[in-house]
Amino acid sequence: MTTILLVRHARAGRRDRWVGDDRLRPLSKKGRAQAAALTGLLMPHIGEAPVRLLSSPWVRCMETLEPLAAAIGATVEADETLAERMGDKASDAFASWATEGGTVVLCTHGDVVLALLDHLAHSGVRVRPKGMPPKASVWCFTGAGVIESARYFPPPA
Repeated sequence: MTTILLVRHARAGRRDRWVGDDRLRPLSKKGRAQAAALTGLLMPHIGEAPVRLLSSPWVRCMETLEPLAAAIGATVEADETLAERMGDKASDAFASWATEGGTVVLCTHGDVVLALLDHLAHSGVRVRPKGMPPKASVWCFTGAGVIESARYFPPPA
């Protein structure tokens, strides 16, 4: 059985106010609070080992999973497949993540989340809500080799 927890990164400073490489834009104060609160939301869905934390290498995504990594004694692995504008590659990789067994936590960007949800919907998985997912929202997918169920969690308050 595999559980995949798909997380849209927490709030970061505004893109239009950031000077420099957008890949380096960190979480805002609110985003750091969301990342800490996500740990409490995600912990009940983390099964026994193995637990794998995969993130877009962009700073805001890595920072979103750092509190969870600290809580479970794991390391966040940077995965370019989860970077912005990589929805097609992430969709291709999803099947392999679904067969890993244990728990896989993925942290990525809104466009990639939308691509993954669209991919899953076309595979027959019921995913909701529609539209751009809020920052720090989570989808929990479970199944044995294929996704059998999906559940949405709004961002932690």
